[in-house]
Amino acid sequence: MAEHTTNYRSTFIEVAEDCPTAHAQEPPSGDVPTIAALHYRMIAEHPFVHTSDDVIFSTWALRRGIDPSDAEARAAFFEKGQACLRSSPLGKRYGWGVVSDAEGRVALVPRESEEYALLAADPALGHTRAMRARRA
Repeated sequence: MAEHTTNYRSTFIEVAEDCPTAHAQEPPSGDVPTIAALHYRMIAEHPFVHTSDDVIFSTWALRRGIDPSDAEARAAFFEKGQACLRSSPLGKRYGWGVVSDAEGRVALVPRESEEYALLAADPALGHTRAMRARRA
């Protein structure tokens, strides 16, 4: 069976149209890290190191007590389609754009930054938006 992927290449995921914040915010981290906090930590601490697949699987695995380096668990996880970083709270709620390079590795870009404006206008990149929190 073919493995599914959440990776984008040379693409900028812009903040959702209904994102409630004008400035990017670090998601709160509590005793039990949220999906947003896990996504943020993994991408912000290691820009252009991990792919979307790495982030999505590691988050799922950590929240279930599974070793993120378990290749069998990862293969089983991607046997069916998974939600991509367009559905991450980072772009829906916390004001972060996500840019992927040609190899699919991702980095965060605060929506209020000059870099965000440049990426949003870059015709060399693919463009999409984070998913809206509510239906239009």
